[in-house]
Amino acid sequence: MTARGYLIPGLIAATLLAIFAACLLGSTPLPAGRVLAALFGGADTSDRLVIWQIRLPRALAAFVTGAALGISGAALQGLLRNPLAEPGVLGVSASASLFATVSIYYGLVALSPWVLPLAAIIGALAATALIALAAIRTRSVVTLILIGVGLSSFTGAAMSLLMNLAPNPFTLSDMINWMLGSVANRSFVEIGFAAPFLIAGTAILLLSRRGLSALTLGEEAASGVGLNLRRQRILTVLGAGLATGGAVALAGAIGFVGIIAPHIVRPFVKHDPARSLIPSALLAGLILVLADIGVRILPTTNELKLGVVAALIGAPAFVWIAMRRRTLNG
Repeated sequence: MTARGYLIPGLIAATLLAIFAACLLGSTPLPAGRVLAALFGGADTSDRLVIWQIRLPRALAAFVTGAALGISGAALQGLLRNPLAEPGVLGVSASASLFATVSIYYGLVALSPWVLPLAAIIGALAATALIALAAIRTRSVVTLILIGVGLSSFTGAAMSLLMNLAPNPFTLSDMINWMLGSVANRSFVEIGFAAPFLIAGTAILLLSRRGLSALTLGEEAASGVGLNLRRQRILTVLGAGLATGGAVALAGAIGFVGIIAPHIVRPFVKHDPARSLIPSALLAGLILVLADIGVRILPTTNELKLGVVAALIGAPAFVWIAMRRRTLNG
């Protein structure tokens, strides 16, 4: 079996080990035997509570958030034919966070538990649609990146304004949590609320993945072999928007993981965007699970936010990818 054949099974195995490690580690580490007993119903009540109510939901929330961002990043990179594209860089995550914080600011989240995920979805779809429209009107990669930077800056300024005007400290705290990104205290209920959007977005991206392979030939050639470019753009935008919105609704704004994972995976799949979707999702989920383990075991007075750690790791990687791309292009 080739290295490519081992890629997905290897990532699945590593992910399961990482989630198991997340159940082991915490403020009070648990032995592997007690964790296994808790997972399969043979432990005492306190161990089952720690595993099933705290550690396992948190690890799964980190994984599905990373997976959604990873597959969205890989799809957007294939659509735009640009390895620097991903929901965070293009302002999609920030826009989803802005809409989510608006719903928090105005107290709309008290109306229904669906308000927050729906607000994040609408924000993600709006930003992704703007990027797709720009991709139709211009062929310049630099222009697309600049539009994404401008969108991120605008939404960041809008969120700062909302924080300045926050009516009370509790609202301000909730808004900051969404801006910084975290999976702390997530439950299976919250994962369940985001799941329909995550599943729908992922399904759309997987069903439309063959068109991404055709786009590697260029838009004219892809159209010549029968690809409906308009349909492909709409499906990719819709899928990435739904997946990213679900991820933001669950964990807040977490950037850069969607660019790192596809970049690492791409050489193993012969730079085929369609084949990179599933491995990118698995690797991005694995990265966030490992990052969240680090967040939990670092000896800090206050727990670091997952989005902060992801940015500290991802931003230098983004700069390296951009510099390497510039060097390769001469």
